[in-house]
Amino acid sequence: MLKKGDIIRTQDAYWCVVSGSDVWLDNGALPFGSAEAFNLPEQQAICVGTYQDKPVMWLNDEQVEQTLPMGSLRDCLEYPEPLFLLMSKAVQYGHMTQSIRFCPQCGGRNHLNHNQLAMQCGECRTLHYPRIFPCIIVAVRKQGEILLAQHPRHRNGMYTVIAGFLEVGETLEHCVAREVKEETGIEVKNIEYFGSQPWAFPSSMMMAFTAEYASGELTPDYRELTDAQWFAFDQLPPVAPKGTIARSLIDLTVSE
Repeated sequence: MLKKGDIIRTQDAYWCVVSGSDVWLDNGALPFGSAEAFNLPEQQAICVGTYQDKPVMWLNDEQVEQTLPMGSLRDCLEYPEPLFLLMSKAVQYGHMTQSIRFCPQCGGRNHLNHNQLAMQCGECRTLHYPRIFPCIIVAVRKQGEILLAQHPRHRNGMYTVIAGFLEVGETLEHCVAREVKEETGIEVKNIEYFGSQPWAFPSSMMMAFTAEYASGELTPDYRELTDAQWFAFDQLPPVAPKGTIARSLIDLTVSE
């Protein structure tokens, strides 16, 4: 049975070559075949899991001699979830190798520990695991309406639900209430956990909630948002794409 971090020889594997949050795609699909056929350095590849009983191998693009056509991990949101999560794992490991090159404790040079899949200092031997940034995302309902916001980075008029990073010393529920209050000016109640999704842009964990409007007047923080409005369930603007937990929250709220 394959274990995390295994270095294997195989004729058939899915190859996840990553660069930042981009992955190598062959005609829109994750390449499948032998390392020899793709001219890939098999000895440097690491197995991050299996999909349909075939290994999924991770390489950083700097380990590959040829230039490969890369696409954004966002373009893979509609892939089967088990495969998308393995690709996200490879992207986050790639981010780890690029962002923790030196030990924050002693300044020594870090190297990848293949058994632990962590960066290890060559001087003090401290292990540094991938950094994961906890975030909340929340769908707020008011009777037959849902609160949606638009960020400056959103294209084509897309709206989504409120999200933000967890701060030290607060619970997830406190974070939900704070982020909604800071970005829109309203108070919420009946905060309930919905689910989670790894979000490798570059290394977040989205923890999703639903909540109900409690009080306050909608006053968007235009330092953070371009717009925020209440939308009737049957009059939604363009929203987050399928495959995102934001879209799952919107679909759940509308369906209920």
